[in-house]
Amino acid sequence: MYGEQGRYFEREDLPKMRHTRMGIVSFVNNGDNMLGSQFFITLGENLDYLDDQHTIFGQVTEGLETLEKLNEQLADTNNRPFKDIRISHTIVLDDPFDEDARISFPPRSPSPTYEMLVKTDQIALDEKEDEDEGKTAEEIAEELQQREMAEQAQILEMVGDLKDADEVPPENVLFVCKLNPVTTDEDLEIIFSRFGKINNCEIVRDRRSGDSLQYAFIEFDNAKSCEQAFFKMDNVLIDDRRIHVDFSQSVSQNYKYKPKSQQQEAPKRRQSPQRRPEVKRSHQRSPSPRRRRSPSPKKDKKRDYRREPARRRRSSDNHRDRDRSYRDNNRDRRDNHRDSDRDRRRHDRSPDRRRDRR
Repeated sequence: MYGEQGRYFEREDLPKMRHTRMGIVSFVNNGDNMLGSQFFITLGENLDYLDDQHTIFGQVTEGLETLEKLNEQLADTNNRPFKDIRISHTIVLDDPFDEDARISFPPRSPSPTYEMLVKTDQIALDEKEDEDEGKTAEEIAEELQQREMAEQAQILEMVGDLKDADEVPPENVLFVCKLNPVTTDEDLEIIFSRFGKINNCEIVRDRRSGDSLQYAFIEFDNAKSCEQAFFKMDNVLIDDRRIHVDFSQSVSQNYKYKPKSQQQEAPKRRQSPQRRPEVKRSHQRSPSPRRRRSPSPKKDKKRDYRREPARRRRSSDNHRDRDRSYRDNNRDRRDNHRDSDRDRRRHDRSPDRRRDRR
């Protein structure tokens, strides 16, 4: 009523009232005996240290069980409860004061700000302190299993085995195992076709040998036919083998490559309009093409002077070895000639040879 200057007012000393019981409502002393709009409610009895400091202006007459619940809440070192407790609505049972015409009552209570709702480290009022409160053992085990499955899916997504952690296998694909090796795709398709239209029936086989790995995937046209086959065909005898049927847990069907006939062709690049062909005139001489010399590799190749001594040494060693082998060959040839000359002279000196000469 008085604007900003009337935001605080002086504390009243009379009448003398004491904080003797639970539910006393008092103004908070902001210092210098000035009171504002803050108030508190006592949750205990005989709180005499609050007397003569805070002014009492009301009391709680109904709903004391709410105060008992507030008193049971756990608090931190600053006496602040861990749970975010707020007053949502208040009803005034008896107001002995006359209403002033200058007072304007708002139509509703002010809404909490974003910081009050989100940026808080307290437990929300609608949250449970114990998540497993009121749940059975089966529900707790199921929640743990779902949590583990979600963690494993996230790991597979990080590794790259899954495209999305929330990805689920198709509902119209059936997994069949414990098959007889002689069972073929056509046999399975004929047996399971009575439940509905089958889009694909494939027995998984070894790549090299082509032998059956004794399990298959059957893709139905709709999920209802797949569900009927699941309930009817489990533990059925096929080719002297009792098969096991279950819903497929594989997501590989979601990444099938389309054949080339179904793939969309890439848009062709737009070609520029063709130019008119140039006509060669008789009086125009075509310039003779110039010959370009290919760069010689010896000139372009950089010379490494660090390898020159080793290269020279290697070449000299090669020449030396070649000269040595040449000398050895010549020595052998000379020795052979010398031996042949000696034998010829001996032959000429023989007496038979002399007689023949005569």
